[in-house]
Amino acid sequence: MEAVAEISTYEQQRNKPIPSKNHSIVQGNLYFLIRQLFGKQYKILPELSLKISPKDKVPDLAIYKKLEFTPGLDEVKVKEMPLGVIEILAPSQSMSELISKSRKYFDAGIKSYWLVLPDVLTVYVYKAPGDFEVFSKKEILKDRQLGIELDLGEVFK
Repeated sequence: MEAVAEISTYEQQRNKPIPSKNHSIVQGNLYFLIRQLFGKQYKILPELSLKISPKDKVPDLAIYKKLEFTPGLDEVKVKEMPLGVIEILAPSQSMSELISKSRKYFDAGIKSYWLVLPDVLTVYVYKAPGDFEVFSKKEILKDRQLGIELDLGEVFK
């Protein structure tokens, strides 16, 4: 008898798998570091629903130039694309799935896409589909599109 994978409500609503412990730690570290080091330049938003057809996307982190908190004027599905998107590979995802997703983000107008691989302590920084640099734990990640530099030793700890 063949096993049937059950898709949770979380996965159905967000079109992405449930994050693992390591995924969440890396996501928190990235959020904290980018906000701490580049908070005057960028707004970093976790789990924001982006209006991209045919199906909305919810990246782990979205990097915007400047967004203001505006009480009473909220958006559930944001039309304005971020400058950058960060996706962290979950245990149940394939790398090719996230690479395919990156093309949709670039088609929608983003400038930078990070593919984070927690199990191998590596980040791919794309400036266009197929055009990327690879950084590992002992290196300083350099996103030339956004002017962001991060010590990956601080991300993967």
